[in-house]
Amino acid sequence: MTKDIETTAEQGGGAEFSAKDYHDPPPAPLIDLEELTKWSLYRAAIAEFIATLLFLYVTVLTVIGYKVQTDPVKNTKDPDCGGVGILGIAWAFGGMIFILVYCTAGISGGHINPAVTFGLFVGRKVSLIRALLYMVAQCLGAICGCGLVKAFQKTYYNSYGGGANELQDGFNKGTGLGAEIIGTFVLVYTVFSATDPKRSARDSHVPVLAPLPIGFAVFMVHLATIPITGTGINPARSFGAAVIYNQEKAWDDQWIFWVGPFIGAFVAAFYHQYILRAAAIKALGSFRSNA
Repeated sequence: MTKDIETTAEQGGGAEFSAKDYHDPPPAPLIDLEELTKWSLYRAAIAEFIATLLFLYVTVLTVIGYKVQTDPVKNTKDPDCGGVGILGIAWAFGGMIFILVYCTAGISGGHINPAVTFGLFVGRKVSLIRALLYMVAQCLGAICGCGLVKAFQKTYYNSYGGGANELQDGFNKGTGLGAEIIGTFVLVYTVFSATDPKRSARDSHVPVLAPLPIGFAVFMVHLATIPITGTGINPARSFGAAVIYNQEKAWDDQWIFWVGPFIGAFVAAFYHQYILRAAAIKALGSFRSNA
């Protein structure tokens, strides 16, 4: 059974050594112009575009289908028992993330979310160039995914909200912002934990796919926050739906679905990298040893 091993012992003159069975990858450079010459960067961006397109297509169709099935005008028999319900919508979002992260993790890392990309950038997992390109690809993919839904079901799309995120009645903007911050924190914290090389080495005997806890985190956050904001935690998802639906309410609340997720992602990245993994202390120790 593989276990994480970190031992320190005194050797001549009080020197210490550290042995461990895992290796942290070196931090990504802030700006890596050489990346722009590599096909792998553009291939990864294409993977993010297609994954986000598919994510929005399936999930927005699920949301609209639920609203159609529970509309008492359309369903005259028993509208209260129609559709998949909030539980089904949450499963659609979480399940699609599980599937798409599994499919694209080896190509792009399977971000499918500008907030996740931003969090990984803060944690020095991706460069600024890659992060910006991913975010653009994700937003374009979300717009195209919602565009396909509208093209196939234009009447239902316009009549049932287009799957756009809006602050629900009875909640103020502060509550909505808080829900988005905490929800995104849960997601990004899970991403860091599931992909942590230290955890992978320590728990190598546990055959858990990283996409599984990430998808489950999305599922759980949706259960909690659908009644508040419709659940954003993904600026591309909120932006793509707002662009295609293009109604005033969706745009009025749009800032919540950018500011909240980015704050949540930043806090999660800082917490995991600089508190739990003590990256700043390790860097300081390395600096002192080289001095």
